Amino acid sequence: MGLFSKKTKATKLVSLDDLEPMIESGKPVLLDFFQVGCGPCQVMDGIVNELAGEYGDSAHIVKVDVAKVAGAAQVFNVRSTPTFVLLGRAPAKRSKKKQRQADAPPPGDAKVTARWRTTGLVKKDQMARVLESNGAVKVD
Repeated sequence: MGLFSKKTKATKLVSLDDLEPMIESGKPVLLDFFQVGCGPCQVMDGIVNELAGEYGDSAHIVKVDVAKVAGAAQVFNVRSTPTFVLLGRAPAKRSKKKQRQADAPPPGDAKVTARWRTTGLVKKDQMARVLESNGAVKVD
């Protein structure tokens, strides 16, 4: 990397409709709900941007300004900032008998759910573990 190379930052969400293609991609989606002027949100901003650079295209790291994205706080039940929600696909639970059947549905058909949620200051390594446990891979 060069001295002045551009670093990858978290995507800023403009509308909840922009979230749908990210969810459908099958990659984990980490949502950072924040508001301008919030001290803890400013601390977490740097950490979230570092994660976006480290995981690149293997995960979607998204920042959501609760004051600018209409309905986001209500849809995700955000009561304080910063709040983090990880959306991902739950691993399919199938019996051994179904695993042997050829007509079993592929594991990608699992429903997208909130796999992790927390509020406040969070350590970077904890967020990294959650991303990796849901399929994200660090980019070198």
